[in-house]
Amino acid sequence: MHPVNDIRGSKSSFLKGKKIILAVTGSIATVETIKLARELIRHGAEVIPVMTKSATKIIHPDSLWFATGNKPIFELSGDTEHVNYCGLVKDPADLLLICPCTANTISKIAHGIDDTTVTTFATTAIGSKIPIVIVPAMHLSMYDHKIIQENIKKLEKIGINFVQPNIKKNKAKLPNIEEIVANVISKSGTKKLSGKKILIIGGPTAEPVDDTRIITNKSSGKTAIQLVKNAFYMDAKVDLWYGKAIQKPPEYIDKTDFTTVADLKALVNKHNLSKYDIIIMCAAISDYKPVKYKGKIPSGQKNLVLRFESTPKILPLIRKKAPKAKIIGFKVEDSTDKVKTQSKNLLEKSDLDFVVGNTVSGFEFDTNEITIFDKKGKSFSKKGKKENLAMFILETVK
Repeated sequence: MHPVNDIRGSKSSFLKGKKIILAVTGSIATVETIKLARELIRHGAEVIPVMTKSATKIIHPDSLWFATGNKPIFELSGDTEHVNYCGLVKDPADLLLICPCTANTISKIAHGIDDTTVTTFATTAIGSKIPIVIVPAMHLSMYDHKIIQENIKKLEKIGINFVQPNIKKNKAKLPNIEEIVANVISKSGTKKLSGKKILIIGGPTAEPVDDTRIITNKSSGKTAIQLVKNAFYMDAKVDLWYGKAIQKPPEYIDKTDFTTVADLKALVNKHNLSKYDIIIMCAAISDYKPVKYKGKIPSGQKNLVLRFESTPKILPLIRKKAPKAKIIGFKVEDSTDKVKTQSKNLLEKSDLDFVVGNTVSGFEFDTNEITIFDKKGKSFSKKGKKENLAMFILETVK
């Protein structure tokens, strides 16, 4: 057994049983493909490396052989490797990932030119309707070339997916590996949320006490981040509105920040929420806010009394702005009995489709126990890691 099997599926099973062709062209970014291959394997994939001869001048084929456990294909033979993996055969590859992809290779694929292993694999995959993800990497002046951009649009029109490069200074560099892997999972997975637009609102609100102090809620943001990732993996178009939490969201997700309840209310009023199919409100929103002290409260006082006032309710406003969307609220209480009672109250009071209930014991941990209540009176419970619970929530409410 090749040692690569020691890491297969160590992070997730999203790519378990998936055969991913990693096609590598002659960009200096080729040096990153060893890490990329290993990360795909950690999510369960079988990775088959394909290299142009130019790519073999940048890294030795044995490097990808070691990284994947499969000998790289850099010359086609009588075994018709392109057909065996990407043709109209019984067990083809699940996805062709061309990363990094040069301007030269993009243009050749767009014009049906096959003079390398990678372009021949691409032409075969296009004809067989196998999903293709292309990750460009080149100098910015090449990426901005009008004809290159036209060729990218031409390929997008026939269903090829592009992961946009990270523009830094004068280079169109590879995006981070997490983003590339997320796109591979999205385009080779179940696609259960394909075509759906989802808004996830997560993290805590923070209300000012004075010019230097705040009162906030215990919320790590972990549940929101796991929901965002899993929705993206299921091929949804995801937006995130996010309070200032410890957990950082993925860079590939469109994010809008908020701090106070008033900020969140302004976002709801400003945006067209009717475009969303599903809205998940898992943010820890303050029910009360302090009456703000002007300036800074002097230190050294033995006793300090703060006066609070109620904050506006956001869920009813969301329902008003998105009458046809599925809206999911969260309810946290200090006992399971209260979770059940208050979740049902929230369902009716705010006209929600689902409420996810849990106790405060789940705060700040990677695991939790939740119960999902629907407006028909049914409930569904699950305990486990938050990434698994996020998938459970999405599977239930979709």
